[in-house]
Amino acid sequence: MTDHRPWRGVLVATALPLNDDLSVNYDRYAEHCAWLVGNGCDGVVPNGSLGEYQVLTPVERARVVETAVAAIGGRRVMPGVAAYGSAESRRWAEQAGEAGCEAVMLLPPNAYRADERSVVAHYAEVAQAGLPVVAYNNPIDTKVDLVPELLARLHGEGHIRGVKEFSGDVRRAYRIAELAPELDLLIGADDVLLELAVAGAKGWVAGYPNALPRASVELYHAAVAGDLDTARGLYRQLHPLLRWDSRVEFVQAIKLSMDLVGRHGGPCRPPRVPLLPEQEAAVRAATEKAVAAGLA
Repeated sequence: MTDHRPWRGVLVATALPLNDDLSVNYDRYAEHCAWLVGNGCDGVVPNGSLGEYQVLTPVERARVVETAVAAIGGRRVMPGVAAYGSAESRRWAEQAGEAGCEAVMLLPPNAYRADERSVVAHYAEVAQAGLPVVAYNNPIDTKVDLVPELLARLHGEGHIRGVKEFSGDVRRAYRIAELAPELDLLIGADDVLLELAVAGAKGWVAGYPNALPRASVELYHAAVAGDLDTARGLYRQLHPLLRWDSRVEFVQAIKLSMDLVGRHGGPCRPPRVPLLPEQEAAVRAATEKAVAAGLA
């Protein structure tokens, strides 16, 4: 098994730029991927929740991956391959490999509350595609919790190499390290970055760097290096925005911040609806404050 771990560092779960007619703007997406890497991010994760993969056609979803690879190289691209069925997830993992990617990120079965045997079978099937798999634990949305004991089993059986941890329970970091010390823990929610970095995270599958990459990367590197004076200061400044990553409206919030800093966030596809006026005002105020502080 290779020691190459392309999921380490700051990988941005990319928002997907849409035109006013809700078609995908692939040129803007390519430019966005290149801009993120140019601003210090290590790679991108297309077709995650933030990329609205659930409402893309198969043709669009494949082209998003191909666009990212063409823009920044496959080594820097770790697509999400979640789907209702294990066979479909495996096909998306195979497509990622054909496009030149070197790892994929996979949610557990998310069409129903799967039991442990189903979860193990799901990861075993997708691992057969031949790419390293990073699990994505999001029990809030999927209703399937990849608890440390289950993660250790999946790792021990060779099905996963890392985990994007989105439960919000930072205590799990220590239990995962005890049960599966070679399993890479990735920060999965922006608003627990500092806590999980201190606990030994090897990477960050990140949301808010879509709008504020340089400050976010600086925060991450300070946190994992143990420079807590720098990290705490940036964390306090950024946290009013970072906490939106754990809210239902995270896609709309991050896209709004992108628009405000001069990027193209744009609209979202239904069933997502625009932010409420008070939500928009809160995101706008926090973003403008970050910009005024020189964080953009």
